[in-house]
Amino acid sequence: MSIIELKDISKIYGKDESKTVALDNVNIKINEGDFISIMGPSGSGKSTLLNILGCMDIATSGEYILNGKVIRGLKDKELSKIRNNTISFVFQHFALLKDYTVYDNIELSLNCRRMKKSSKKEIITDYMQKLGIDNLAKKKITQISGGQQQRVAIARALVTNSKVILADEPTGALDQKTGEELLEILKKINKAGKTIIIVTHDKKVADCTERKLEIVDGVLSEKI
Repeated sequence: MSIIELKDISKIYGKDESKTVALDNVNIKINEGDFISIMGPSGSGKSTLLNILGCMDIATSGEYILNGKVIRGLKDKELSKIRNNTISFVFQHFALLKDYTVYDNIELSLNCRRMKKSSKKEIITDYMQKLGIDNLAKKKITQISGGQQQRVAIARALVTNSKVILADEPTGALDQKTGEELLEILKKINKAGKTIIIVTHDKKVADCTERKLEIVDGVLSEKI
């Protein structure tokens, strides 16, 4: 069953002589539980596509259906709800608050939800244990390594129980060994039922996914 469907999605910035086509009639179906990589050179439209998939940006034309709901025309409040409940992000540079502890950074994802503090703690502790960072709960972000920070970012994405995880160059700021460990974590998360979409320029990362897509000059195609 498809959780994401893009139909003739285009994104155009500017107009007339300054017009830039970032996405050109993109069509794709993504099923629940897919593990997908999107590759492409700088300026190919990868980030634009990720932003549209994550409801951070709206397409100029075409139709985006997420979990059976048409995205076009939704109000900011509804889009924010989708970002909080259906989609989670893992960023290249982690996007963590340096003056907060590991625990507090993960908890931020749940602050918009009406939950008992004890329920939050139970969920956060569970994912910290699964990711091997429970011993770091009280440490500030500046006191832990890059690999540990990325695990915090993943825990923050997982605690919301979102169906889809979008990862933007998740290994880009990590050394090779730590990057490989992160990919193993993402594989386990995918096998547990999460749909994962990774934007990357690294072929080794793409080779770890089950489906490979390539985007060049805004045109998306499936790589065999």
